[in-house]
Amino acid sequence: MSGRRIRFMRIEACSICVFICALTAYSATNVYSLAYTPAPPDNPLKGFMPYAGEYSTFPYSMEWSYLPLRSLMSGPTNFNWSSLDTALTRVAERKHQTAFRIYLDYPALPTGIPQYLLDAGLVTHAYDDYDNDDLSLCPDYENPLLDQALTNFIAALGTRYDGDARIAFVELGLLGYWGEWHTYPETNWFASVSIQNAVLAAYTNAFHKTKLLVRGPAGTLGYSTLPIGYHDDSFAYETIDPPEYNFLGLLKAAGETNKWRTQPIGGEVRPEVQSCLWDTSQTNCVPAGQEFTNCVALTHASWLLNQGAFSPGFTGAEQDLALAGARQLGYELYVTNATLTVGANPQPLMISVKILNTGVAPFYYDWPVQLGVLNLTNLLVRNWTINWKLSTLLPGTSAVWTFTQTGPGLSVGQYTLLISVVNPMTNGLPLRFANQTQDQNLAGWLTLGQFSIPPGSGQPTLSGTCVPPGFALHINTAATGTWRVEGSSNFLTWFSLFTTNTTSTRWNYTDDLLLPARFYRVVSQP
Repeated sequence: MSGRRIRFMRIEACSICVFICALTAYSATNVYSLAYTPAPPDNPLKGFMPYAGEYSTFPYSMEWSYLPLRSLMSGPTNFNWSSLDTALTRVAERKHQTAFRIYLDYPALPTGIPQYLLDAGLVTHAYDDYDNDDLSLCPDYENPLLDQALTNFIAALGTRYDGDARIAFVELGLLGYWGEWHTYPETNWFASVSIQNAVLAAYTNAFHKTKLLVRGPAGTLGYSTLPIGYHDDSFAYETIDPPEYNFLGLLKAAGETNKWRTQPIGGEVRPEVQSCLWDTSQTNCVPAGQEFTNCVALTHASWLLNQGAFSPGFTGAEQDLALAGARQLGYELYVTNATLTVGANPQPLMISVKILNTGVAPFYYDWPVQLGVLNLTNLLVRNWTINWKLSTLLPGTSAVWTFTQTGPGLSVGQYTLLISVVNPMTNGLPLRFANQTQDQNLAGWLTLGQFSIPPGSGQPTLSGTCVPPGFALHINTAATGTWRVEGSSNFLTWFSLFTTNTTSTRWNYTDDLLLPARFYRVVSQP
């Protein structure tokens, strides 16, 4: 028999010794079955993003920035972070998080090479490809001063920004045109494997919290061991192989097609198809075999730079298709059901929650999960942070996580149980579940269901008197409901004497049989 001993009481009457106690054993299990609805397209760390700026044409949670290295670095160990800090702050003020890349060489823009390196005689290559007209310059990546500059910069960048909640993802950049790790068609200008390895090692040593991405498998450090994802900057254009040099072909050759399980896949919708991708009247917008839905399914991409969705944007059916496309990307977390076992105080709350990932990728950060309790006035009166690992939920899989809170400190009454995932960036957009009751009672929280804390948290007051030929048991301040009086002669074997379902907090029971030794207890029933 489960229960809780409330009190023993010795009563001397009629020259016999009687011990009386009370047990409470109330508990109730609430089962919540929750309905699905698509999660919003601007959930954090997924979907389409624009270049940094404010747009009302399409929902988004991230913004993209390119920054030249020369704006951040003026000497081998001299750094000025003001431009990056300003960019991060402005994006965060819009409740968004930033993905960014630092470059040395961006075709058709002024050079990103720090001036002190040019003054020291760094050899550069001028070129006309990509409408550059000799404006940007490709550096000699084998120059030892440049090599040291890159590793110094990466170390300083990680020291300052690793784990910064304003940052969603960092692309390695730095090498190649646009920081995309190639100098095609001048392939002999590109960095050697040793320089690639130095940059890869510097980033993985500097960043342990913020997720990293690179344009494709590179270097010889062992692709599978590097905690670095990939970005496809010709998405829905040169994504699916063949040919083998397309994004997925390169991943297959490197054995990296499952990297998405632990590291993010991002990129950019190829600019040439951004404006026509959702126009169903155009049958040749993307190359054959590069359909957006297939590219998402095969790459497990979480996010894409897609400026066309924001400027000029879409209307009508094209807008609806673009929104559906954004929803396809990344994770989608659906709470299918939950249970809550609760009793009168101070019994614990025992909670289990089942979460299913209905998306195409994991949620790559383990943001804090919170359970909360609302009172009848929708005031959050309790919340508990739980160490549930959202990053372990792969697409199509679910997990049942449990939590027990001893001494929840809730008074008798009606309550609502909630769950949320906390964005570590102050005022950042909350992660919203794919549930109809998301934000139903409190913004940023999913409502799981209602429950009650029953009366009975206080201990009944027991007393007894001799009323020959029997014994009268008096119960005071008991909770209303069903109670059972039990007797024993040895504290080991208990038998039922009387059961009552009462609406009174005061009641009596008389045992007609007076024995030399008798013990009594009162047990509440669920």
